[in-house]
Parts: sequence; C-alpha cells; structure tokens
Amino acid sequence: MLDRDLPLDTLLDHLHRLARSSLHLWAVPDGADIRLINVSENVTFLVEAPDGFRAVLRAHREDYHSRRAIDSELAWLRALDADGAVPTPRVYAGRDGRAIQTGRTPGLERPRFMVLFHFIEGHAPDEDGDLTPGFEELGALAARCHQHVLRWPRPEGFERLTWDTEAVFGPAPTWGDWRDAPNLDGDMRVVLERVERVVRARLDRFGKAPDRYNLIHADMRLANLLVGPAGTRVIDFDDCGMGWFLYDFAAAISFIEDDPRIPALKSAWLRGYRTVRALSPEEEAEIDTFVMLRRMALLAWIGSHIEAPEPQQMAPTFAAGTAELGRAYLARFDAG
Repeated sequence: MLDRDLPLDTLLDHLHRLARSSLHLWAVPDGADIRLINVSENVTFLVEAPDGFRAVLRAHREDYHSRRAIDSELAWLRALDADGAVPTPRVYAGRDGRAIQTGRTPGLERPRFMVLFHFIEGHAPDEDGDLTPGFEELGALAARCHQHVLRWPRPEGFERLTWDTEAVFGPAPTWGDWRDAPNLDGDMRVVLERVERVVRARLDRFGKAPDRYNLIHADMRLANLLVGPAGTRVIDFDDCGMGWFLYDFAAAISFIEDDPRIPALKSAWLRGYRTVRALSPEEEAEIDTFVMLRRMALLAWIGSHIEAPEPQQMAPTFAAGTAELGRAYLARFDAG
C-alpha cells in the first residue's frame, strides 16, 4: 500500500518502526531510542542514547527524491561547510560507509531512504518578537549560499528539484495543481488564473541567467535556522534545487505573505543580502512576482498534503487569502 493510501497516524506508526529498527545501520550506541520531532515532506526523529549521544534521523518521503538527488543535496551541504560559506549539519556515515541508508518495514510497500545527521545544539529564532534581525541574517545567509553556487563546480550527475514556473504551473507540478486546493471557489479561481498568466509572462521575460537562477535552498525560513553557541546554522536543505535566487526571499515569508510586517521584513532581508551580494533594480522589482509564485506553490501544497495537521489548520482561509494577495498583485502588475 502506498503512502497516500494510508491514514497519517498509520503511516507515522510504520515510519517509527522503520526508524527504530534501522538504527543498527549506523554505529549508534546501545540503548538508543527515537521520538518524532517533525512531519513535513519527510519525517524526522530525534535519536537519543543513555550515554548522551543525540542525532537526527530523516526518513524520506516515498518517491520525493531519488538516491542521486539526496546525494546531491548532501554534496552541497558538505561543500558549503567545507568552503566556509555557511555552516550546515554534518552527516553520519553508516556502518557500510554510505551516507544514505535504505530500510524496509512491514506495512510500507517500498523501501525508504534515510540519513542520520549530527545533532546541533540550538533553537530557532524567536518568531513572536521583532523579526527584523532574524530576516537580516536570513538575507545574508541566502546571499552567501548564492555566492557559493556561482563558483562551486557541481558534481557530475547532480540532480535536484526545479522551482520554476513549470514546477508550479506546468502539467506535472511538484506539489500538485493549485486548482485542487480546498475552499477555492470560482471567483478565486478566475483571479488566480490571471495571476498565473502574469507570473509566467513576467518570469519568462526575467529569464534564467545563472547569476539570478541557480541552486537555491528554497525553504530558508526562520524555522530552518538554528541559533546556538557556535553561531547560526542553516538546516533542512531537502527542498534545495534550481530556482531564482529571490525565490529564497519568497520562501522566507511562506504562509505569512499577508502579514502587515512584510514590508519591514523585506527591507531587512534585502539589507542583509546586500552586505554580501549586490542585487540589480530589475531583480528587486520582481520580488513580489516570486512571492506570488511561492504562494501559488503553497496553495497546491496544502491541497496535496491535506492529511497533515498543518495544511488542515490553514486550509479554511488559505485559498481566500491567496486570491486577495493575487488581486493586490494584479493591481500592480497587470492593467488588463
């Protein structure tokens, strides 16, 4: 039975058994146990042993990434850290010397890829107070990643997702068709069809020159930073892939695109970014287009992940909020 055919609680039970029974694949101390810490595209567990050992085990979602794609992600993590660009989590090799392990468990039809990361002491930035310092740091970190990919020779066979208009609006969208989102009525659909046309046209003109479209993190939010004694580290590169550099700003404001603080947060992000790397006026003028592209991708994501608690919580109002953002976007960028 495939993942999509299983209730979430049943799937998580299977993945918990898989993770626990797979600990022997690494040199994990005796007596180690696991507990669930996050459910998203993948499922992650904290591994703890009586001697104080801690690690983070990521069990990959069925059919989301190939082994080559995961290996490509890990290659970029290693390069970012080794080249001094951005501190990233390190990976434990398995007993067989491989970073990517495979495990099976009854109840899951297909084997799963798994990666064991070093545990990093730290906490996500406080999202209840003033967010501008965190966004300034996000901007600088994004720019350092972008600077790195411009000079990094990607390994042969490098494979990652693509976050362009085809990935969001094309015939086989990565997160599904936004039209299948819950609570999307006819009037909203008319607005968002126009948004899709305008976003496509503007980004076609904007182009994919490598100094503006390249390898990006694609999910660099405050929740994916860890602030600790050794400084700030970027985590969760699972969505990294080819996309426009400024899509990383759009990802930074995922789910809060209509927050009244966004203008100040955008200014802070750009201020941090410019401390590392310059942006052209043409790039800055298109930021709202990238925000709209990301929001449409998230609308599709909610529809295709509705079994999970977070999409269920956002579903009642997300389509209406997206249409309202779309109307404001069209008022600025489409006179038709």
